Amino acid sequence: MVVATAGLLLFAAGWVHALYERPGAPVTPARSDARPKAHAAGPEHAARGGARPDVLQGLPAAALGEATRARIPAEARQLVLVTGEAKDSSESTAALYTRPASGADWIRVAQWPARNGAKGWSTAREYGDLTSPQGVFSLSDAGGLLSAPPGTKLPYDRDPGFVATGRGVNGESLAGSFDYVVAIDYNRRQGVSPLDPVMPDGEGRGGNIWLHVDHEGPSQGCVGLPKAAMKQLLETLDPAAHPVIAMGPAGF
Repeated sequence: MVVATAGLLLFAAGWVHALYERPGAPVTPARSDARPKAHAAGPEHAARGGARPDVLQGLPAAALGEATRARIPAEARQLVLVTGEAKDSSESTAALYTRPASGADWIRVAQWPARNGAKGWSTAREYGDLTSPQGVFSLSDAGGLLSAPPGTKLPYDRDPGFVATGRGVNGESLAGSFDYVVAIDYNRRQGVSPLDPVMPDGEGRGGNIWLHVDHEGPSQGCVGLPKAAMKQLLETLDPAAHPVIAMGPAGF
């Protein structure tokens, strides 16, 4: 689809994301709360010399399978772990972990309720199937309708194109969903705005999978978090720490 004017391009980029991930037009990136914000290091973080059977390197053993753990890059020092309640569930929990160096134990610094795709998780998702992609992905670009929170280090594109129109899967309003966004590097190019429509692995796999503000309902593939959680992530995630997200049903 070719759109004639820049204004229409910006509108299309936000509109089509809400309607089953349809690609919009390229946008040049501009670099530049009742939920609890944070918790102290959780029980996953075993004390030195006090190893526990339910944790592995500070991560809950039941949350991640061995193959998934192996996919977390050695250089990553920030991890967003999204654990779904079940393979077909849209309810999940997100937690932010950090570690001081490669090979060190992970420490949980925050945890929030989250929502994922209306039909759960898939390792081979298809455009419009209402599942979230399961796996480990880098986090390299951010943006939103609002200005970046203080301290944001990820490249941030503030753009009027971050507006979702229409209604959610359950008919709920999508207003404010894209106030803050972190692009999940699933079927996208790194180093560009989350609004970029290019899908390197083909449109059949869908794209524009983001962390964004929860709209009180399941998503079409993204992960929704409380607004305070999105602000905290943007204030914390640092490209120098090689942040990644591991997401899927419990034990994936």
